[in-house]
Amino acid sequence: MNIHEYQAKQLFLEYGIPVPDGKPTSASENAAEIAKLLGGESWVVKAQVHAGGRGKVGGVKLTKNSAETVSLSKAMLGTRLVTQQTDAAGLPVNQVLIEKTYPIERELYLSLLVDRTSERMVFIASAAGGMDIETVAHETPEQIQSVKINPITGLQGYQCRLVAYSLGLKGQQHKALEKIMQGMVGLMLEKDASQIEINPLIVTDKGELMALDAKINFDDNALALHPDIMAFKDPSQEDDRENIAQQFGLNYITLEGNIGCMVNGAGLAMATMDLVKLKGGKPANFLDVGGGTNVEKVCEAFKLILSDHNVKAVLVNIFGGIVKCDVIAQGILAAIQEVHVTIPVVVRLEGTNVEEGRVLLSNTGLNLYAADDLAHAAEQVVALAGESA
Repeated sequence: MNIHEYQAKQLFLEYGIPVPDGKPTSASENAAEIAKLLGGESWVVKAQVHAGGRGKVGGVKLTKNSAETVSLSKAMLGTRLVTQQTDAAGLPVNQVLIEKTYPIERELYLSLLVDRTSERMVFIASAAGGMDIETVAHETPEQIQSVKINPITGLQGYQCRLVAYSLGLKGQQHKALEKIMQGMVGLMLEKDASQIEINPLIVTDKGELMALDAKINFDDNALALHPDIMAFKDPSQEDDRENIAQQFGLNYITLEGNIGCMVNGAGLAMATMDLVKLKGGKPANFLDVGGGTNVEKVCEAFKLILSDHNVKAVLVNIFGGIVKCDVIAQGILAAIQEVHVTIPVVVRLEGTNVEEGRVLLSNTGLNLYAADDLAHAAEQVVALAGESA
């Protein structure tokens, strides 16, 4: 789960990580009062969306007076921001963060993430921070410093000093960086975060370190343990179908094709989508209904797929293990009739009682096609989608 920048900075403060003085608002008329409350001579207005690259597309603006702060807030609120991390529709800007500005001497990069290969938390740091950190990582990887944390010993002082030296920090800045790094580790462990990113971590003209931006991702599987983090959830920043899917225990991701896919198992779903693409089609979604498939889940899955008007045919690829194929076939038939599916549906079943399941799917009088193998099913659904379109 992602959260907004202003929410991430609230957590940063709890863990001793310094951030600029700022306050979010959803009403532009409050902007002048916030600027006055923050003090200073200039401010920055930041669109709050779950996407990076805001500064490159007008989502971060500097202001020099209260009137300008109000006008820029008004111009952002109620719009949709399109960045390289969003689709063409962008994300709605329902809040802006107004912050006091600080003289910047240097911009650094610092993040903490989980490296599944080494089974360690890893700090990633670079003296070349800012908006183009991805370019730095691609073109000059030698400017990136990484430090892995042993889960037994935890973050060590010498590791913080190693990062500090790589960032060109001096004197008391070493202690300030160690406090920030320890705070990031504490936050990740206590709140089950999967990534914490500060880009940029600035050095002010007074030599102080401050998190000018903040991004935190959380492990969805641990959210039940953290109602305080769940309270940060903003459904407006997520796909409506994906939110509905979560309510029924379905894993759904919207794509841009015209072939709906319903599969049980994430790996099988990925393989199914790959094969559809190989046969010349384009998947409209990733949908994993899980191992314990039942009629209710299949019905909701069909509703989700059909809510995308681009879908011209559906491929159902189910392996009957926990639930037998004949039971799955009964569920598919019931769901198709209940949801009133009119577009072609290709079903490929495999596993326990597969022959009984295929018999049930034959001669139904519905727009339903039973396939013997996945390759044939993919070819068939691509052809039917083309005809339907």
